[in-house]
Amino acid sequence: MQTVLNKVNLAEKFSQFQEYWRPKIVGELNDVCVKLVKLKGEFVWHLHESEDELFLVVKGRLVIKLRDGEIVLNEGEFAILPHGVEHCPVAEDEAQVILLEPKTTLNTGNVRNERTVEAEWI
Repeated sequence: MQTVLNKVNLAEKFSQFQEYWRPKIVGELNDVCVKLVKLKGEFVWHLHESEDELFLVVKGRLVIKLRDGEIVLNEGEFAILPHGVEHCPVAEDEAQVILLEPKTTLNTGNVRNERTVEAEWI
């Protein structure tokens, strides 16, 4: 059996899309997706009933609003949001973020609206 190893260049992948709040899948491991997303502005308040999420800021700054405070993430920082925690991501300027989350994770969690999208591979 041959093992295939893929190298992913983050800058190259981020350059392949411009839209905000539309995660792109760039890898999978153990039923977890590695997603890239560009964020700008404010998203929607939502939670994920059963999925934890990791937000890793590659470029820019991300504020994750919580009902009882906020988490500020700068380049090179990450936070893990446990399932069931209501949150609202905000990026004043463009932020480039890596998300690690189970395959079942919907970007808007328990909310279904015009911002709900299925992540696609790039």
